[in-house]
Amino acid sequence: MIAPLEVLAESGVTHLESEDLSTTVIADAAYGLHFLAIGDWGRNGEYLQLEVAKQMGQWAASHPNNFVISVGDNFYPKGVVSEHDPLLNFSFENVYTAHSLQCDWYPILGNHDYGSDPDAQIRYSKVSRRWNMPARYYSKEVSLGTGNDKVLFVFIDTQPIIYEMKEQEPEKQMEWMRQTLKQASANVKWKVVVGHHPHYTVGPRIKNYDTLAIRKALAPVFEECKVDVYLAGHDHSLQHLKPEGQTHLFISGAGSELTPVTSGVNYSRFEASENGYMYFSVNAKQLNMKAVNYKGSVLYETTLTK
Repeated sequence: MIAPLEVLAESGVTHLESEDLSTTVIADAAYGLHFLAIGDWGRNGEYLQLEVAKQMGQWAASHPNNFVISVGDNFYPKGVVSEHDPLLNFSFENVYTAHSLQCDWYPILGNHDYGSDPDAQIRYSKVSRRWNMPARYYSKEVSLGTGNDKVLFVFIDTQPIIYEMKEQEPEKQMEWMRQTLKQASANVKWKVVVGHHPHYTVGPRIKNYDTLAIRKALAPVFEECKVDVYLAGHDHSLQHLKPEGQTHLFISGAGSELTPVTSGVNYSRFEASENGYMYFSVNAKQLNMKAVNYKGSVLYETTLTK
C-alpha cells in the first residue's frame, strides 16, 4: 500500500531564491535516484519551451539528476522524417543546451511523433550521444544507489494500443509489458510505466476515445502487476491523479503549448495549466515528486511511501 503525503506550495518561491539551500541538499541526499520528466515539448523553442528548458538546466545544476524522461510528442507537428531532420536540432539539441542536461534522455513516442517516420527517432539514438530510444517500447532497471535496490522503468508505445494498429502487433507489446512487470527482480522496489496517453485526466480529454481506450487496456495490467506509478503526457498540463487502485498517475505534458484543466474532479490531487516539468527523487521506501514551473516555483510536492 502506498501512502501519499502532499504539499501545495503556496509561496511560489523558487529553489534558486531559497535562503537555506542546505535543507535542499540534505533532502536530496536522502534519495539515491533523481530524474526529470517532461513531455509535449518540441515546438522550436516557442510557447515557453525555451524558458522551461532554461529552468530545467538551472534546476539540474543545483540538484542531483541522473537522466531525463520524455513522455512523447517530442517533435511537432508531425514528428521527424529522418534521423537528420533539422527539427532534431531546432526543437531538441539547440533548446536543451545547459551543461546539466547533457545527460541520458529516455524518450517514448507520442501521437504527433507518428506523423512522419517514428523509427527515425530510434535511429537518432546512434546520432545523438544523449538520446536513448532503443525501440518503440523497452525497459530499464535503474539502481537506487545503495545496495541492490532498483526501480523498474517500462517504456511503452501507446499509439498502436489505442488504435489497434495490427501491423505493430499491439497484443505482443501488451504481453511483453505484462511479463516484464511480473518478472521484475526481487530487488525492484518501484515499478514505473512510462507512456504518452494517460488513462485518466482532468484536461480536455477526460472522456475522449484515447483516454477511455488506454484505460481499458492498461488499468487491469497496472492492478495485476502492482504498478506504482504511470508517468504520461498528452494533455498539456501538470497533474497528479489517483483513481481507484494502487497506481498513481503523473502527467507532465507542459513542455510548451498548454491546454486547460478542470478543478474539483474527485480523483485529482493536483492540476495546473502552467508550463513546467516534474522532478522525481526515489529511494527504497519513498518516491518524491515536485511539479516545477518555468520560473522555478515548486507548484506542488508529494511523497509516496511504501
